[in-house]
Amino acid sequence: MEETMRNQRIPEMDSIEELAAFWDTHDLTDFEDQLEEVTEPIFVRGKPAIVEISLKPSEIQRLKRLARSEGIEEASLLRRWIVEKLSGASSAAKPQKRTRRG
Repeated sequence: MEETMRNQRIPEMDSIEELAAFWDTHDLTDFEDQLEEVTEPIFVRGKPAIVEISLKPSEIQRLKRLARSEGIEEASLLRRWIVEKLSGASSAAKPQKRTRRG
């Protein structure tokens, strides 16, 4: 059986589901002779931008209390809020049709 596995080729598929099903039933080590070493990164994450905001001392204290209650840093809480707001804004920002009044 092991010899039969070694004669198999890695299938070329465009479907993630098909590839997942294939690798669920096969072992990567059976295809070592067909693998290529990747020497350059395929995905490089861009450096995040830093945004500075001004808050009143009372707002900073409230922010610190909220972050502490969630067990995270203030910056992480702010980032979560901003990402949530941006996600909601992008789904709510649908183009509106303009009508002419004559």
